[in-house]
Amino acid sequence: MQPHALNKLKYLTSSLSLPQQANVVILHKSLADDFEAFCHANPSPLPLLYRSQPGEWGCPPLAADADIRVDCPQYCVFKDGLLVSRVSSLMSYSGQLQDMVSFYLGCSFSFERTLRKAGVPVRNVEGVGQFQCPMVVTMRPVPEEKLDLVVQITHLTPLAHGGPIHIGDPAVLGIQDLSRPEYGDPVALGPGDVPAFWACGATGVEAVQSCKPPLAFTHSPGCMFVTDRQDSSVFASTSTPEPDQCPLTFSISQQPLHFSVASKAVVQSIRDLEKIIGEDPGERGIRALFVQDELLRSCLSLSHSSSVLITTGFPTHYTHNPPEETDGPPGAIAIAATLQALQKEVAIVTDHRALEMNQRIMEDAVKKGVIKTAVPLLSYQGNSPDSALYFLCHNGDHKKPRFDHLVAIERSGRASDGNYYNMRGVNIKHLVDPIDDLFTTASTIPGISTTGIGDGGNELGMGKVKEAVREHMPNGSLIACDVAADFAITAGVSNWGGYGMACALYILSLCPIHQRYLHKGLGQPHPPTQDQHQAWAASLPSVAKEEEMLSILVQHGVRSGKTGTLGMEVDGLTFHPTHSDLIRKLRDRTSQRK
Repeated sequence: MQPHALNKLKYLTSSLSLPQQANVVILHKSLADDFEAFCHANPSPLPLLYRSQPGEWGCPPLAADADIRVDCPQYCVFKDGLLVSRVSSLMSYSGQLQDMVSFYLGCSFSFERTLRKAGVPVRNVEGVGQFQCPMVVTMRPVPEEKLDLVVQITHLTPLAHGGPIHIGDPAVLGIQDLSRPEYGDPVALGPGDVPAFWACGATGVEAVQSCKPPLAFTHSPGCMFVTDRQDSSVFASTSTPEPDQCPLTFSISQQPLHFSVASKAVVQSIRDLEKIIGEDPGERGIRALFVQDELLRSCLSLSHSSSVLITTGFPTHYTHNPPEETDGPPGAIAIAATLQALQKEVAIVTDHRALEMNQRIMEDAVKKGVIKTAVPLLSYQGNSPDSALYFLCHNGDHKKPRFDHLVAIERSGRASDGNYYNMRGVNIKHLVDPIDDLFTTASTIPGISTTGIGDGGNELGMGKVKEAVREHMPNGSLIACDVAADFAITAGVSNWGGYGMACALYILSLCPIHQRYLHKGLGQPHPPTQDQHQAWAASLPSVAKEEEMLSILVQHGVRSGKTGTLGMEVDGLTFHPTHSDLIRKLRDRTSQRK
């Protein structure tokens, strides 16, 4: 039998806490190599501390004078995968044990003393308490303000399961009811608590049951093997870790509740990107709209997504044909290129009247190497009250969304009076399809997040900062978009927000802490292969690619937003040196994370 990745999850709670403990699985020697490989393939739930020789009762690295036949308070006896009895000693099985191998696996109970010393309540203690198999998880309610501390402490204990594999709504893991755990007693959440989930060594029990060996033993739940190790030998140093090894948590969704994790160093890199794209050479005063970490949170959410819908298009030049501007499409293509490289499904939705032109632009972008593969182009016109729901979800079913993230970049957004305005206050509603409806409908569907990228406040999604737009931007009380996104990214030029998003997604792809969390602790995060790294790096915006993309737009009659110039500029700023210099800054900051 070959080792497999764990394919689903079960939920365990616990009512006992002892330091330096180990879970135990005892199998026939013919299965030992496969089980060890299974442990190495799934190190979060099954961190292997020691593998014995056949018939070896002791485990010298963990405890002196140990005898696995009697050192657990209680054992489970399995025959053909079925639990047949619980016994206080395995002495009567000594003959069979001569041909069996004992595995000692790290236990999360070992880090609970450290959590308490750090002032974190361990409510699963305070309260009432194959080798392809479900992964068992333990849940600990954590006060939201303690999440960073808890993640940092447990991250330092890889042999006790390490950091959490999920923080937030249990349904994301397939757990529908926290009050009905498969093991142990339910644990109540206190006010302000967030459920956090760790991989659990009871997964070894599931492995035994799924494998159905003729005879096997495990410890009984709550009756682990106690080692001789002291805290200093079990835990890594609790001194301040290096930024690359210091995880931080961020809320990325409230419906469902979902947090994500990245290293402190990566967080700082993305904050640096956010600062770069916030430069304001056009002196629009866009800093008044800035909300810190919107780029970071949006990209964390996108990293968890599998299917992304992007929209762009601002027909500000209503007297020209086409009326579109050069800000928006380059940023949308840059986002799409990186999402494609990261194996996400991507589509772009645009106005029906501009669909044919955008298809030609996409074809040219592929020919010129701006993007590797053409992105499917869609249109949405909202012909019925349920159109948005049926566009976003299969058969209009809220539980079956086609997309889990929507991104609007420099997309004309609906104002409070139902019209669409350019920065001069001219109503361009007759040129705009109601793509805003997709964002308002998405806000009612659990599991779909939204991002808006803008540079003036009249763009789709910037309704999140509409009060600041009304107060600080010219014509703000008239033009402010009324439709909010979950994340509102402000940039000096919207294209820059797209470039920054592409770079931030690339940086997250290189973060082992984030990748471990993203994959729920299954498998050991490895650096990307050379082919992967090359594909990701090749997808990033560059001066050459963005200059080519702008040239394509000009060839199709698309003009600069501020001046209406049919030339190599965006928002009145020439490509060289303004845009090219900023792209170099983003690339330089991104390259520091390689």
